[in-house]
Amino acid sequence: MRRTACSSAAVGVLVLLCLSPLASAQNVTPAGPVTQIASITHGAILGSVLDERGKPVAGAMVSALGTTSAFAVSDRTGHFELLTLPPGPYVVRAHLVGFIASRGQVVEVRASARASSSISLRHASNRSTATVLAAGIGGGDEAEPVESTGDPSTAPSTDDHSELTWRLRHIRRGILKDASVPELVADEAPDPDLFGPATRLGGAIGSSARFATSLFAGTPFSGQVNLLTTGMFDSPQQLFTADNFSRSIAYLAIGAPVGESGDWTVRAALTQGDIASWIVSGQYTTRANARHRYDVGLAYSTQRYDGGNFAALRSVTDGSRNAGAMYAFDAFAITPSVTLTYGGRYARYDYLEGRTLLSPRVALTVEPGEHFRITGAVSRRALAPGAEEFMPRFESGVYLPPQRTFSSLTGRPLAAERTDHAEVEIERDLASTTVSVRAFKQRVDDQLVTLFGLDMLGAPAALGHYFIDNSGDISASGVSAGVRTALAGRVHGSVEYSVAQARFTQSNSSAYLFVLAPSALRVEPERVHDLSTAIETDVPETATHVVVLYRVSNAFSRSGSAVEPVGTKRLAQTPADVHPALDARFDVQIRQALPFMDFSTAKWEMLIGVRNFFRDAAPDQSVYDELLVVRPPKRIVGGLTLKF
Repeated sequence: MRRTACSSAAVGVLVLLCLSPLASAQNVTPAGPVTQIASITHGAILGSVLDERGKPVAGAMVSALGTTSAFAVSDRTGHFELLTLPPGPYVVRAHLVGFIASRGQVVEVRASARASSSISLRHASNRSTATVLAAGIGGGDEAEPVESTGDPSTAPSTDDHSELTWRLRHIRRGILKDASVPELVADEAPDPDLFGPATRLGGAIGSSARFATSLFAGTPFSGQVNLLTTGMFDSPQQLFTADNFSRSIAYLAIGAPVGESGDWTVRAALTQGDIASWIVSGQYTTRANARHRYDVGLAYSTQRYDGGNFAALRSVTDGSRNAGAMYAFDAFAITPSVTLTYGGRYARYDYLEGRTLLSPRVALTVEPGEHFRITGAVSRRALAPGAEEFMPRFESGVYLPPQRTFSSLTGRPLAAERTDHAEVEIERDLASTTVSVRAFKQRVDDQLVTLFGLDMLGAPAALGHYFIDNSGDISASGVSAGVRTALAGRVHGSVEYSVAQARFTQSNSSAYLFVLAPSALRVEPERVHDLSTAIETDVPETATHVVVLYRVSNAFSRSGSAVEPVGTKRLAQTPADVHPALDARFDVQIRQALPFMDFSTAKWEMLIGVRNFFRDAAPDQSVYDELLVVRPPKRIVGGLTLKF
């Protein structure tokens, strides 16, 4: 206990030391909109499944659990491939009915490298004894246990297979006793012509039970359980307040392969407090080697507020908000060098005046040469106010239920933001490095502005509450260039620089924004410069995984206000408050494996994450989605993660 306490204290000091420079950097200046953060170079696991005699085993289900989960099925020669795995350690196992499941073996996956693994399976014992409940008939003696080899030819000759025996075995139970009978006899079905529909019904029920048992026994489930605590803060003093970490989150994810074609995953999370909320979602994805790669899913979320914030209570008249969405995408490989990706997302938010939103997307990728790709995409993205609370993206590092309340700045009904986006991207692979160049153009209707920390009449400032308004329409175009690479084997990173020219058309609520957030109004055309970096590294000696995202732009809205609350010294706006400025957003995640807590094939991790990003980046989002978030508080998440 003393060692654990010391370790926890050391980790806490380390986190504070990391946060200090990040907080100071935010007060200095950084910035901008990034529409795409490049992915890290992946690796693969190749291997074979053999029996105790060294012969290949076909049809074995091979699972890998680590940074992500993956599944494969061995072919006729026993070989299997697990592709596109993020670097890191993985626990690899094999399952097949009739064989004893293999013990997990740890395989280290390197970036742009192929790790090898050989798995050995042993045949299950051919001799087994099946115990069933038999009824005592009359005053007869208890049946003697009978051992079966599973072979009909070796069944005891004294076993009666007559109609009378079958009826006695299936008579209504009286005094229940344990008796052992051969598996062959217990599973044998009678002739339906002799016993009629009741027999067929009983046989169907028995077959279904056996199917369900074999299904769950032979399916390699994997999952994750998170027990987290989260809070928000603007200053180091708020970080150590007594009620800052009063919100706890329980998260559960379960997944399994669907035959040899795909994988399904179900996620659920809930939290309790003045905001009681939960979210549940399901997803099915086809594996990469199929001609049609489907990605289908749905999600539903609800939030109920029982606190005392008047602005939140005014907007949530019936006490709760609900949202649901479903999506479907298909990546169709027309030829080995041409892929068409199409699909859309349908969502419904009960707190909007126009409740239904549709977001279609079409993209065409052509590979004129090896390691060279050209992609063109067209999309229309509908973003609901508060969607970041109810529909967290599946790619997010931490999956959280709704935790913040929001309301309209002007009191008028909220409207969804719609972005029409078109882009062309060229990518070139050079060894372990990928270079990309992209040009885009977009038109945004009803651009959303998000304001934190406002102190308005009847609505006290709260870190967990924010105001939303539609600032107007935007037309923008720009270009970007990026590089993704592996550095020094353990470090993977990306950097992307973009520049865009944008023009605003103000909405009817401009007067409110001028008073409360004048820097969110862009009267003249402006040039937006943005730099985004991502770094991911593994330290195998300490089983530590670190991810750092950092974005800088010259067009972030300032946190100053034209009118200050009564009692403050400054009553007028300053030039720095009126114009956008250089600012930054960051996301730091540290996952520390706890090998001394592992058991069987399960792995324990400790998670610590700090971020002041408000939205996760999307490839077709508006240039201004993150730029017009005024004074977002820092959000900290910590707890334990169990992966199995």
